[in-house]
Amino acid sequence: MIFAISAYAAAMTLANLSIAAFGPWISPLNAFVLIGLDLALRDWLHVRLKLWQMGALIAVTGVLTYVLNPAAGHIAVASACAFTAAALVDWATFARLRGSWMFRANGSNVAGAAIDSLIFPTLAFGVLMPHIVAMQFVAKVAGGAIWSWGLSRFTSPRP
Repeated sequence: MIFAISAYAAAMTLANLSIAAFGPWISPLNAFVLIGLDLALRDWLHVRLKLWQMGALIAVTGVLTYVLNPAAGHIAVASACAFTAAALVDWATFARLRGSWMFRANGSNVAGAAIDSLIFPTLAFGVLMPHIVAMQFVAKVAGGAIWSWGLSRFTSPRP
């Protein structure tokens, strides 16, 4: 469980540092690998943590995203805002959906990816870039589906 929580927070920091270093063109790759992992881990943790623990994890990692990456300035602020909003939407969607863990995880990933894909690049780069938003959304949903599949195959989705 500690590994999953650490990976969840580390994915955000790595994504921020690479965006700050390479700019918007790296965001679809980040979205697929790192944010996809984040979305899947959030759902994996959702069934293992109490309601207050999951809420605290979302809040702490939102703040941690900024604190660990102050040199990235506006990238860190955009990421913290998008991360927190997407986490809350993903979390609420996962809690409301019924069915298998995979159905709930992928359904909530779509909702979280939509919010994150719109908020992050718009705040980070100061302009709405529809092509970046679309590429990020597709990459996050695909990455989240692959990571969810992997988590469901190699670990039990339920504790």
